[in-house]
Amino acid sequence: MGRIGNIVQRKGKQDAKKAQIFTKFGRLISVAAREGGADPEYNFALKNAIEKAKEMNMPNDNIDRAIKKGAGSSEGENYETVVYEGYGPGGVAVIIEALTDNKNRTAGNVRYYLDKNGGNLGTSGCVSFMFDRKGQIIIEAADGVSEDDIMEVALESGAEDVIAEEDGFVVLTSPEDFLGVKEALSNAGYALVDADVKMLPQTIAKLEGDSVTKMEKMLDMLEDDDDVQQVHHNWEQD
Repeated sequence: MGRIGNIVQRKGKQDAKKAQIFTKFGRLISVAAREGGADPEYNFALKNAIEKAKEMNMPNDNIDRAIKKGAGSSEGENYETVVYEGYGPGGVAVIIEALTDNKNRTAGNVRYYLDKNGGNLGTSGCVSFMFDRKGQIIIEAADGVSEDDIMEVALESGAEDVIAEEDGFVVLTSPEDFLGVKEALSNAGYALVDADVKMLPQTIAKLEGDSVTKMEKMLDMLEDDDDVQQVHHNWEQD
């Protein structure tokens, strides 16, 4: 299964956990509104968070409440961004982005998830040099979807590259150009399987046997944690 198939599979799992996903997006939206203002047209992080929440069918009322909570709150819950780096089973490089109101709790949980599955929590910078921060937009292969047409729209709107894969196309952008390229592709009628700013690995790692099971369990444990927002890794799933 290629990366596009893996993303579709992951989204299917997320659909079964909507309440938990809404909690995570609500937190993300509130923090973005608190730090950059309540107007998504002037707040990149907020606009991206709202669009991601809508892709998961988060109700508009929930989104509005999260914006108001973040923009108007100077007391109560105070979440901050924390990034952890470490290794999964077989030495797979892992970066975990979290929003937490208790760093001790989150660090302890993350350490446990990695240790439990044959990995370990590392120091800041131990694996981030192996990744590049890029906007990644996934378009699934379908009748009438042409690589040349996608490339024309993507490159004209500021994309860096378009990669054709067996089950679709991957458009890469700088973080700054991500929203503009995403909007151009969406306006051109392309159905976007996934779109986000991610840490993309420069090299990949392969796992076999029991290490695959441990890696899958570790990712499930991390994604089930309300504090964890994104998990990046360099494992190439078959």
